[in-house]
Amino acid sequence: MSPRIWIILGAVSAAIGVGLGAYHAHGLEKALVARGLTGDDLQKQLHNVDVGLRYQMYHALALVLVGLLALRSPTVCLNIAGVCFVAGTLLFSGCLYIPVLAEIKLPWFLVPSGGAAFIAGWVAMAIAGLKMKLQ
Repeated sequence: MSPRIWIILGAVSAAIGVGLGAYHAHGLEKALVARGLTGDDLQKQLHNVDVGLRYQMYHALALVLVGLLALRSPTVCLNIAGVCFVAGTLLFSGCLYIPVLAEIKLPWFLVPSGGAAFIAGWVAMAIAGLKMKLQ
């Protein structure tokens, strides 16, 4: 895959993360209170979105890094890392957002599956680093 794609996907993911972060900071709590959430339930929902945002932003930057590394030395491992980071973001962060924002209950195993995809992406990036020729 083109290094450009990873840079674009990372930048778009970061932009979405910033937008969701702004909503989290300035409107989400009011929306959840209006739905009747209070106390620990409210705090858990806010925490879930916060964790999803944090991991989305980390992996948005990781996608940009994959693209930049692939410009220098394109490898299958970097493409695997990129795919894993995108899948991880959709599964981990997305499955933390959806129950809060859309009130849709999802199967429990989707969030940890996203975490496993993140781990696989970092392992693939490490392998790419080991194979990279230094000049």
